Amino acid sequence: MVHQYKNNGYNMVLDVASGSIHVVDDLVYDMIALFESTDREELIAQMTAKYAGQDGIDETEIREAWDDINELKEQGKLFTEDVYRDLVMDFKKRKTVVKALCLHIAHDCNLACRYCFAEEGEYHGRRALMSFEVGRKALDFLISHSGNRRTLAVDFFGGEPTMNFQVVRDLVAYGREQEKKYDKNFRFTLTTNGVLLNDEIMEFCNREMGNVVLSIDGRKEVNDFMRPFRRGAGSYDLIVPKFQKFAESRNQDKYYVRGTFTHYNTDFSQDVLHLADLGFKQISVEPVVAPPEADYAITPEDVPKICEEYDKLAAEMIRRNREGRGFNFFHFMIDLSGGPCVYKRLSGCGSGTEYLAVTPWGDLYPCHQFVGQEEFLLGNVDEGITRPEICDEFKLCNVYAKESCRDCFARFYCSGGCAANAWNFTHDINGAYEIGCQLQKKRVECALMIIAAEGE
Repeated sequence: MVHQYKNNGYNMVLDVASGSIHVVDDLVYDMIALFESTDREELIAQMTAKYAGQDGIDETEIREAWDDINELKEQGKLFTEDVYRDLVMDFKKRKTVVKALCLHIAHDCNLACRYCFAEEGEYHGRRALMSFEVGRKALDFLISHSGNRRTLAVDFFGGEPTMNFQVVRDLVAYGREQEKKYDKNFRFTLTTNGVLLNDEIMEFCNREMGNVVLSIDGRKEVNDFMRPFRRGAGSYDLIVPKFQKFAESRNQDKYYVRGTFTHYNTDFSQDVLHLADLGFKQISVEPVVAPPEADYAITPEDVPKICEEYDKLAAEMIRRNREGRGFNFFHFMIDLSGGPCVYKRLSGCGSGTEYLAVTPWGDLYPCHQFVGQEEFLLGNVDEGITRPEICDEFKLCNVYAKESCRDCFARFYCSGGCAANAWNFTHDINGAYEIGCQLQKKRVECALMIIAAEGE
């Protein structure tokens, strides 16, 4: 399968199965579109007629272009056969280990974000803080179910985890002790809204956290509308200086400022650039996922505007990078040197199998977005996984199990998308959130175009 598109003046050709990317001129672009369906001489005749009179293009050059395209095909860089389809038949049989936990340190929050899927941290339930005892059992569970995997990821999440920060400290200390006993390496991360952030917490995170996620939506008016305190005041002025200091203390690395854009700011590229202008180098601003009836939900009518914004953002990123003012945008980051393993490319984040969420009272769920949905309750940290049949369902969640993914050019980059979003919109973890798919495809196109531009 070959995907062709034009973006910011570049003629892009992606060979989906091999991952080969080609930037071509108009002639080759047109020839590739017809190469598989048109006889050689007929294709040459068509191109000769189409490009007649254009400088430098004659039948000889067209024949040479045909030979070049055919050589790429023979080298496995164009029209490559998809060899991965047969692998998915053994997905349920493959052995998986748990390698990451999302610890819900606090089912409570000091903000009242309008779009929060966690309902101000309560997750369809009650406010609660995780005890050290529950957290300790969660880390023990992770170690005992990690097999030979050495590096284990633990995300301190909420609600707002700094509302229970002593337990965070204690669990990190416990984890460091267990590393020595079991030859493991914990990679801890923290996601915070910044309200309680102070020098002491920053210093601790800089010692112990492999990554921090700092929640902010962008421009002051955007952030304060969607991320207010419970009495309505905005949070921007409080958190921005803290986040700037924190990012600098981490040498502008191993962190993200992470925002959400909604129906109210479909011009979100301005929020990304605002964050860049504040000095942040690691930025992620993502579309909200919300019920269609929510006033802030992304609508089908918003999609063309959002796609234009991605194109604008990509062009501006290229310009700033060439001026020495570059920054990273999470959704435009694609690794062409090898990327994730085959299983990850086909099945995604590993929710429900390799990645689990733990509630303050120790219940296990496939991921943080399923917490509170009792039909996805897997077990608990005392008894372990008591409903393995749910894990088996998630094992089979892959790009070939999803009808809309099987022949999608972006399938090896999005890995089938988010299972929670699919469930929320189709009541099937192998379904597809259509708006999310459209935006993902555009992000992949922009990301590949940026790589092409940087290679010039």
